[in-house]
Amino acid sequence: MAAREAAGGGSGSGAGPLPGRCAFFVRRKRRFCKMLPAPGRRFCGEHGQQEKENDRKRIPCPLDPKHTVYEDQLQKHLKKCNSREKPKPVYFVQDINAGVKEVAEIPANQVTLSSLSKEELENLIIKLKKASNGLELDLKEQVLSHQALEEALNDPKNGDSAFKHLKQQASILGNMEKLHLLGPGRCFVEFGAGRGKLSHWVDVALQDIENIQFLLVERATTRFKVDGKHKKRDSIFERLQVDIQHLCLNKVPILEKEKLPVVGIGKHLCGAATDLALRCLVESYATCCNEENEEPAPKRSKNKAEGASNSLNDDDNERNKEDFKPVAGIVIALCCHHKCDWTHYVGREFFRSVGLGPVEFHYFQRMSSWATCGMRRTVTKASTNEESEDHTSNTEEHDQTYSKTETGSDALQGLLTVEERKEIGSLCKLVIDHGRIRYLQRRGYKAALQYYTDSSVSLENVLLTAVPETTT
Repeated sequence: MAAREAAGGGSGSGAGPLPGRCAFFVRRKRRFCKMLPAPGRRFCGEHGQQEKENDRKRIPCPLDPKHTVYEDQLQKHLKKCNSREKPKPVYFVQDINAGVKEVAEIPANQVTLSSLSKEELENLIIKLKKASNGLELDLKEQVLSHQALEEALNDPKNGDSAFKHLKQQASILGNMEKLHLLGPGRCFVEFGAGRGKLSHWVDVALQDIENIQFLLVERATTRFKVDGKHKKRDSIFERLQVDIQHLCLNKVPILEKEKLPVVGIGKHLCGAATDLALRCLVESYATCCNEENEEPAPKRSKNKAEGASNSLNDDDNERNKEDFKPVAGIVIALCCHHKCDWTHYVGREFFRSVGLGPVEFHYFQRMSSWATCGMRRTVTKASTNEESEDHTSNTEEHDQTYSKTETGSDALQGLLTVEERKEIGSLCKLVIDHGRIRYLQRRGYKAALQYYTDSSVSLENVLLTAVPETTT
């Protein structure tokens, strides 16, 4: 009872603390703390301030007030606190993939969709439909699978949510195989890796292949990682805890040494993160590699006997340079277009070419959430986002987002039907994605959009793929 009173009163279970565990009642969780106290103590270190016989005072950590520390050990704690500012890694380059910030940004006092007049909304829809003229509106269905996941897909122990994730991962691998991206001598970079499940299945698919590496990019510290499963394998797995916005792949030691062609992958890479990843691959990494390949060759000996040999070597070197593609391919499952950002967006040139700008982009990204209009019950019942499984710091993000968007705004009810909003939302997503396709095409890639899974498996079911254009 004393522990309950110390916690501000308790409600819920009347059972006491577990034997040998902390006696502090955590009201928010409606249970006693499960941490181990020191020998002879009733409370763990975090809740030691509740120990009446303990005169040592605990204070909130100045770096992160969510946890406390003994006041007399503050300086020692600050040196090892997980919230302390850590040295930047060598591959951290401030805003290298952020894009150029323009002077004419979206006004800070931009009105919401629900505040638009009927005429303003109709004008936006006219601009949207005009911009979509000539675009391929019906995407090709490319729902594939891969034998690497066959056993897992047939495992009855997997629940409905796990099964849906497996189907998506299987289709992503199937599309990678069709594009001949599952091969040796490559580095697979998973953006927004979370637990690293997608890389795990790629590794399983390439279990008999040598000389492959994996870089798992995730800005958050992630729990329940599956990286430990790869320790017995020859594959090299390395985590890069960095925001994609600041990631310079060319300075990652493994790539700096090996110069392997990269395959960029991602499952449900939210909004602007997709644009940051594309710029990271095709601008910062590919450009740096191409510049290094264009460096002049060292001077050769003029000896005639060596001349012929050097000539052959030069031809081989030139051929190798031509065959080397810094970015062998890109396969990213898209999502959360309402989280895109004009500053980071790679398709700004396409928007301008059809008479659009940052203001229209702002409204289109908001309207993109209408694609799930009327489906909120479906989303809630069948979570389809990887966050609920892999990105533990953002649990059920898609579910929360769809229920908070302006899809059901009363102000819009009289202007557009549910079906009209869904159609317009899908069109917004398509136009935004097409800007990404144009961006890749201008940089020498054969890029495409396709449905990689059924909407009953995931409402975010569009896959962006790109491979270098072959020159004849």
